[in-house]
Amino acid sequence: MKPKVAFVCVHNSCRSQMAEALGKALAGDVFESYSAGTETKPKINQDAVRIMKSIYGIDMEATQHSKLIDDLPENVDVVITMGCNVECPYLPSRHREDWGLDDPSGQSDDAFILTAQIIEEKVRELKTRIETGEIFT
Repeated sequence: MKPKVAFVCVHNSCRSQMAEALGKALAGDVFESYSAGTETKPKINQDAVRIMKSIYGIDMEATQHSKLIDDLPENVDVVITMGCNVECPYLPSRHREDWGLDDPSGQSDDAFILTAQIIEEKVRELKTRIETGEIFT
């Protein structure tokens, strides 16, 4: 059974959504990806949607929506917080880490592209760490 990874942020509209999409696309063979927040937005950040479509060909609006922590499956194995500091919600898990990403909302496309690239790199690293057993030792 694949471990469940939850990408968590306050609003679940930008960074955590990008991480869920990239987790599914790049590491779906190793772990299940979910995202959620303590609050939701009516729509996923439209700049994030556009950038993910242009760089990765992923239409987040077709398969994802803003979700609350309560919508996550039970027994999440890994919780990744995006960098929301003291506002980050707590979820029980076997492993937890914070990626410390600044929210690109309201900034230029370059900020969104950089955020997507950092998330891509971190998702790939996470995949490797789970495959090698580094995370659960």
